[in-house]
Amino acid sequence: MTSDLSLAQLRRLRLRNQSLAEDLRLASVASLVQRLCALQSQEWPSAQLAIAARTPGITHEDLRRAREVDRSFVLTWSLRGTLHLVAAEDIGGQLALFGQRAISGTNRRYQQLGLSEIIREKSLDHIAEILAKDGPLIRAELAEKLGARRLPVAGQAIHHLVRYAALRGLICFGPERAGDLTYTLLAEWLPGYQARDADEDLLPIFARRYLRAYGPASSADFARWTGISAKRADAAFGAIAGKCVVCESPVGTVSLLKGQIRHLPLSKAEPDLRFLPRYDNYLLVYQSRDFMVDAAYAKRVHPGGGLIRACVIIDGEAVANWKLEQRRKSARIVVSPFQALDKSIQPLLEAEKEKLARFLGREIDLRIEDE
Repeated sequence: MTSDLSLAQLRRLRLRNQSLAEDLRLASVASLVQRLCALQSQEWPSAQLAIAARTPGITHEDLRRAREVDRSFVLTWSLRGTLHLVAAEDIGGQLALFGQRAISGTNRRYQQLGLSEIIREKSLDHIAEILAKDGPLIRAELAEKLGARRLPVAGQAIHHLVRYAALRGLICFGPERAGDLTYTLLAEWLPGYQARDADEDLLPIFARRYLRAYGPASSADFARWTGISAKRADAAFGAIAGKCVVCESPVGTVSLLKGQIRHLPLSKAEPDLRFLPRYDNYLLVYQSRDFMVDAAYAKRVHPGGGLIRACVIIDGEAVANWKLEQRRKSARIVVSPFQALDKSIQPLLEAEKEKLARFLGREIDLRIEDE
């Protein structure tokens, strides 16, 4: 079955499936992380804002409790060897599917840093022993203890040793301490954690969940997000073809789960406006961002060098950059439109500002700069 999707419909479905539309907002952080499979978290403050954009009504304390007390999800390196939030029940499968590929893709950097396989394997034993005795520890503390055992920790070496240990399923991030994230043993953080063997049968299951959370999308989008080869991505999509509808769209041929098509047409009371932080999943999980930003303003979203800027989106289209300025006693959102915003947008900006203020537990002012 083949259908056609307009650009507006494509945006609409992607917004809804990522829990950014009003008709699919989730009540808890745990349910959101589980739905999204993995939430980009290379910047922990940005990841928190991404959660706030999708779960209205929760507070920063709710998020802290879900991660540090309930431990319904874990912060660690996963897809593409990048930091993500991953549901506790999913981390074993994700590391089995994607961990070794991320490690293999880092071999050249390991060589540059003098981190041979022998040294990396040796570091696993020392990290396990140190954290079992003294953890959780912040990076500087762990580096000091590893250095005392004559392991290389200067410069980027410590980063790659802990990342390697995480991708091997040994460690993850633990509680925050005075604003710093700590490292802890994954098996202690998640007592029910069990390492899994690589099982290619898991990949179609993950592809189906990917479409549930991010469709309509292509196998190339799936490969880009996970970091796997095009061949593996094509095979995974082929395995679930019977559950999908294939659509032609302005960004090419895409697939979505059959049940998702019922969420069209587009009738809505008012536009969906969201403040998306840097490196938000909506900005990252597709091979191209052409669907969500006019070519004239593309550099305002992705200027190059891997930087993805924070955006205000309206019905899935980026219309402005924004930043959150926080001081000890005040906070302010500064919006920088790509072009003049209609006056009808002002109440939507104010409403989103108030949601973010509730999440952070402080008052926030709003300023809109001239385009």
